Amino acid sequence: MLYTTYYQSPVGQILLAAKDDALVGAWFENQKYFLGSLKDEQTEQADYPLLLQVQSWLDRYFAGEKPENSELKLAPGGSEFRRAVLELLCQIPYGQVTTYGEISKKIAAKFGRKHMSAQAVGGAVGHNPISIIIPCHRVLGSGGSLTGYAGGLDKKRWLLMHEGAEAAMY
Repeated sequence: MLYTTYYQSPVGQILLAAKDDALVGAWFENQKYFLGSLKDEQTEQADYPLLLQVQSWLDRYFAGEKPENSELKLAPGGSEFRRAVLELLCQIPYGQVTTYGEISKKIAAKFGRKHMSAQAVGGAVGHNPISIIIPCHRVLGSGGSLTGYAGGLDKKRWLLMHEGAEAAMY
């Protein structure tokens, strides 16, 4: 059973989804890959304890605080590769950015390879089911280009500016 509620953010409505005691999704309305592969029955329950915790986290984030994603139990699902990429995203500090190429180098090292395709990393980043909290918006294309945000580039730019990232100027 998926427990869901909607959160109204400054950049649009976000569907939050919890399963058991973990957050499995946070999608902007009309986001690419909305709900991903989740096929569980859904029930809207705004007072579900974990969803209340997530809403509080988002309130703090949008108020300019820097809550840690480790405060929430996250279960984004996916393959071992995808989960490894998402773990790296969680390590990108507020107000800082990285590139798909840099992440691909780290993933290659983690899996004992000489190189890893930045496109494969881009696919994993693009399928991130937990927007904002797993900060895929902090990943840029080569040369700092604003590319590849399933929620829309306008939202990516807004989130980077909100965090004070210099890359928001691109």
